[in-house]
Amino acid sequence: MAEGREVQWIEVAEGQVGQRVDNFLMSRLKGAPRALVYRIVRKGEVRVNKKRVKADTRLALGDLVRIPPLRLTPREAVREVSDSLHNLLAGSVLLEGPDWLVINKPSGLAVHGGSGVKIGLIEALRQVREDLDFLELVHRLDRDTSGCLLLAKSRPALLALNESLKQHRMDKRYLALVAGRWPARRDFVSARLERFEAGNGERRVRVDVAGKMARTRFSVRETFDRLTLIEAEPVTGRTHQIRVHAQHAGHPLLGDDKYGSREGARLATSLGLSRLFLHAEALTFPEPTSGRPVQIKAPLPDDLATALVRARRPS
Repeated sequence: MAEGREVQWIEVAEGQVGQRVDNFLMSRLKGAPRALVYRIVRKGEVRVNKKRVKADTRLALGDLVRIPPLRLTPREAVREVSDSLHNLLAGSVLLEGPDWLVINKPSGLAVHGGSGVKIGLIEALRQVREDLDFLELVHRLDRDTSGCLLLAKSRPALLALNESLKQHRMDKRYLALVAGRWPARRDFVSARLERFEAGNGERRVRVDVAGKMARTRFSVRETFDRLTLIEAEPVTGRTHQIRVHAQHAGHPLLGDDKYGSREGARLATSLGLSRLFLHAEALTFPEPTSGRPVQIKAPLPDDLATALVRARRPS
């Protein structure tokens, strides 16, 4: 991002009404890490109508926001989007409406920067789509998961879509390749999930009676010799839910470096698969303004499609 060398005064427009100060700043300061945004708010360098505010302060129409000059050290700065990533994201939009868009998220790209990640999808997309004053994630996908990801282009759309998500009016379907023969009779997996910190400081999830209830509906799409292609529909939206529920059922996902098995790793190698086989294939949601259902599908990436072709070959 180009460093700001002068104080900026920005008037809140209609599409930004109700937005939190921190999210407003993140959308304007496209190269600033979130920690820096919180720091300048906490120190009182950000003002709204000449008054100090908190990060969670909601903005009103016509509010005047003061943004101080920023001097980002190379260590602080969010990386500029490379030409290859710019072109990849620009060509990954599956469908776009007046106040929302669905992108076919590439595998290997975190949705947010932070924790050693210099740039995430949302920061990169804000650089790619400089025409948008507002762009926020409606939901998330794991870093190694590809497929349909929904974003809001206005505050009202974000609120409406978040409400649809809470009311289970949003349908998300994933494709996963798992080790072993998934029983055709198995429909739901219900197991409480708890987040914990592994020995190396990495955050993971496990089945635990003290955790939050989670439910996933599974169905068999295709059966192979030692593998099964399944469709997963998360009824709840817990972190790593599909991956941990599949592991709990005795059929870990191929290419899963957190919850996989040795057999799964061996099978993945035999298919030439070097990533998690989890793809957000389909998304259905009510259009924020009209309420009409929007249905979108993301084609299977080449590496996953190739692995399936190899799985279908006689052993």
